[in-house]
Amino acid sequence: MSRAFTKEDDSNSSIDLGERPISPHRNLVTDQGLAIIDAELAAAHHELAKGNAEGDRSMIARASRDLRYWSARRETAELSHPDPISDVVRFGMTVTIADENDKKQVWKIVGEDEADASHGKISHISPIANLMFGKSVGDSFVLNGNEWEIIGMKSRLG
Repeated sequence: MSRAFTKEDDSNSSIDLGERPISPHRNLVTDQGLAIIDAELAAAHHELAKGNAEGDRSMIARASRDLRYWSARRETAELSHPDPISDVVRFGMTVTIADENDKKQVWKIVGEDEADASHGKISHISPIANLMFGKSVGDSFVLNGNEWEIIGMKSRLG
């Protein structure tokens, strides 16, 4: 009988999900970012224990991969707080900008793992954050052909 028509025993095959890529950039985090990392670590530990108990190899592989990722992120995390009296845009600040048509946007500059543009949180490595860094209220920058002015900033994340 040809092996092409027999079911192979997959009990020894491994599940390779690939590693989650780790950013080469500094891992700056806010207090909330550090809490996210800690929560993800706890969730990965929980899933790994649950997977081992149930013998679910795909769950174990996924939880192990996540545990490696979040452990690396926790190890390299650099907690950073903006200077409360800084007059220039820095990591951790909330910045309000307006374009020529007075369209306003508010962005919090946060770590990569906590960035969520739909909730107004952008990574410190994003192009817009890099354009704003070091600028003060009243300074302008051009992004995608539009000129934006910094009209406000706060140093405390809310």
